[in-house]
Amino acid sequence: MQNRWTNTVRKPYPSDISDEEWSLIIPYLLLMKEDAEQRHHNLRELFNGLRYVIRYGIAWRAMPNDLPPWTAVYQQSRRWIEAGCFEAVVHDLRAVLRLAAGKQAEPTKAIIDSRTLRSTPESGSRAGYDGAKRKNGSKLHMAVDTLGHLLALHVTPANRDDQAEAGLLAEAIQRATDGSVELAWADQGYNGSKAAKAAEEQDITLEIVRLPQAKRGFVLLPRRWIVERSFAWATRCRRLVKDYERCASTLAAMHTIAFAGFMLRNVDSLLIQSA
Repeated sequence: MQNRWTNTVRKPYPSDISDEEWSLIIPYLLLMKEDAEQRHHNLRELFNGLRYVIRYGIAWRAMPNDLPPWTAVYQQSRRWIEAGCFEAVVHDLRAVLRLAAGKQAEPTKAIIDSRTLRSTPESGSRAGYDGAKRKNGSKLHMAVDTLGHLLALHVTPANRDDQAEAGLLAEAIQRATDGSVELAWADQGYNGSKAAKAAEEQDITLEIVRLPQAKRGFVLLPRRWIVERSFAWATRCRRLVKDYERCASTLAAMHTIAFAGFMLRNVDSLLIQSA
């Protein structure tokens, strides 16, 4: 049987993209023609290099010698990020996965939450202290649909209040879904009139999912567990366990690329099952 990763003569890495996944994503990555004179490295190998960095958390300069030079991978990755390629991938794959699950292409409900990532020397200059988590770092504010697929995210210093970011997150949700979301679930960190009003301005009703009064040990909260699971998916990528990026926008982009990879794998599984 043909190996699904036999695109090069080198030994494949577990993070390499499969043939089926590549066929799905390549239309989004062709910022120039395949035979353009300025292309010196295989586009697929450049993308494999980016995936390797995110999956294993290496520094750019530690790129394995059998992948393209780190400078080429970095420069091409910046082009993709600045062109919004991965946001487009996430948007389209989310619709495919939702339709396959028997749901409408655009969601009407969302779940929002935040996660604090500890800072590193690279990101320390823009870090803040999260008193609740007792961490100095950055806070990832994220929204997902009821299947856990990414809708929107952005990064702030960790001392930013969740309520203060509710409006920006709600605006991003509606921009990503063409204004289809009507209800968003959140934890008690978003409790209060400030967050509710900011969400309402974007035509979203904010509903707080509260802890049981008599809590004992771990409690699986309705709806809230979905976004927590999505955060857990991201921690499979070592680059996303801490904030290693100099720019907040790069940290957000790395998360978007990771979620695009998760969704690619799920669509690939659907295609294999239907074959």
